Amino acid sequence: MSAGRRTLGFSWPALVALAALAAPRVALHDLDVVPDGTVVAALLAVGPPLCWVAAVLWRRPPRPFLTIVVIGALYGVFLAAGHQVFWDSSLGMDAPGLAGLEPGAREALLRGAAVMSSLVTGTMVGVVAGGVAVLLGRVLPARRREQADASRPLA
Repeated sequence: MSAGRRTLGFSWPALVALAALAAPRVALHDLDVVPDGTVVAALLAVGPPLCWVAAVLWRRPPRPFLTIVVIGALYGVFLAAGHQVFWDSSLGMDAPGLAGLEPGAREALLRGAAVMSSLVTGTMVGVVAGGVAVLLGRVLPARRREQADASRPLA
């Protein structure tokens, strides 16, 4: 068993898959497919972190807060990559305060700021979801081992 799996309770592919649940929101939001303020937009924003919390409450890793913060940071990577891919159609170069800079420098500065903002946003989503998971983990009883073993098929 890898050190990451012992600490985080999930394999790295599973952590990336959980973070990827939030990736469709990036594309749908950046391309204005799903307008802000709609029920679908809210589900796309809140649904993946709720899935992260549910997965952690189900699996009960040794460090649930850290597990979800890592998932959130991975989501931040997806968010940063998505913003870069959809740059021209969503964010672009509209920064009047930077009009005095050369276009290449302005684009590099804006893209770098978008990457940093995405990484911080993803990580903070993980922090909030991790806090929720820790609180719920204290309130909700853990599955008993006998129940978990009884639910597995024989053979």
